[in-house]
Amino acid sequence: MRTIETHLAEVTALVEAAARSRPVEPLVVTPEALAARPDRYRDRVLAADVVAPIDLPPFANSQMDGYAVSTPGLDATGPTALRVAERIPAGRAAPDLVPGTAAPIMTGAAVPDGADAIVPIEKVTPDAFPPASVDAVVEVPAGVASGAFVRAAGSDVGAGSVLFAAGTRLTPARWGVLAASGIDAVEVRSRPRLLLVSTGEELAAPGAPLGPGQIHDANGATLAAALAEVGVDVTVARVTDDAAALLAVVARHADAVDLVLTSGGVSAGAYEVVRDAFEGVGVTFGSVAMQPGGPQGWGAVRVHDRDLPVVCFPGNPVSSLVSFEAFLRPALQTVTGVGTPRARWTVPMAHAADSPVGKHQLRRGRVDVDGRAHLVGGPSSHLLAAHAEATVLVSIPVGVDRVDEGDEVEVWALDDPARHEKADR
Repeated sequence: MRTIETHLAEVTALVEAAARSRPVEPLVVTPEALAARPDRYRDRVLAADVVAPIDLPPFANSQMDGYAVSTPGLDATGPTALRVAERIPAGRAAPDLVPGTAAPIMTGAAVPDGADAIVPIEKVTPDAFPPASVDAVVEVPAGVASGAFVRAAGSDVGAGSVLFAAGTRLTPARWGVLAASGIDAVEVRSRPRLLLVSTGEELAAPGAPLGPGQIHDANGATLAAALAEVGVDVTVARVTDDAAALLAVVARHADAVDLVLTSGGVSAGAYEVVRDAFEGVGVTFGSVAMQPGGPQGWGAVRVHDRDLPVVCFPGNPVSSLVSFEAFLRPALQTVTGVGTPRARWTVPMAHAADSPVGKHQLRRGRVDVDGRAHLVGGPSSHLLAAHAEATVLVSIPVGVDRVDEGDEVEVWALDDPARHEKADR
């Protein structure tokens, strides 16, 4: 049987091959576009370096409401009386500062030529601006340093510097930097496009009446949600145990997707639709030494004169989700840059547990306030509700048939560990 590490490398290679075929996508940088289509802009990753076209700030401006002054004209030992000059509001050109004057200036307004410092309004006497039409004098204290409360041009970003390198994920602050720099559009990596196919005669859509022997399709919902977390655009389909129908669905969507993910139909039973459709045409089926999630398929099928990568998970819902955590999530995060890689750390077991010695068991669990791992539910791969209560996977490697209370085990986070630790308290 294959190891988890070997299969992860295989799946990652398939995902990276799919990513190489994706074009870049232009996105305009406007608040209107961001507000109108938030999902399109969320978690986007730059496809190329972005160079600053201008300085930020583009001109020296005031950090405070106060007075623009020339420090060489101030008394170094005591207050200096200066005639109040014309006001300088933000958004207008500033007239040159006349020697012997102080210009009332608003936050963000351009510092006039001839001034090299701003004195905050609360530091002068009187500590309020006079009416605009009144001749007035203001007293400035000693000790004003050149450059005080002046935001120098280029002090945030220098023109010609790389604002953000290719591969940078665009956060709200980064969108703001792009807008402030006057950049009207950027090229981002196109999101991976994935066809997700749930298979099985027994599947019914959530909310549909159940016929004899039927169950509602959980894998479509769980895997679609998991894929969205790592920046994948998903098309969902469901097919019965009909290999021709599965091949037809793949052919219908092949030109619009980069990767196919199936669940179910990969074992050695009599109605293994995925295996029947793909085995012998580019997809390999085998076992990973892992529980749950041992049966797996991987490869590429030839559709419309292209090799379309295919990843095949088993059909039990916990097997599918654990397979996603072990193989597809890290592979997709490698190419999308979206989402935080799952944390892994070592904790003691809170109680004993048995494990099949020839398999790497990944049991659902939680870490308590004392930092000990408790298993949640049994090992069976149909216990999806128990998986939903888990915050970690407890890793018991190949060759270990039992862990006792206090034995150290590695746990793999299923979400933000800090959030779940707080919830456990």
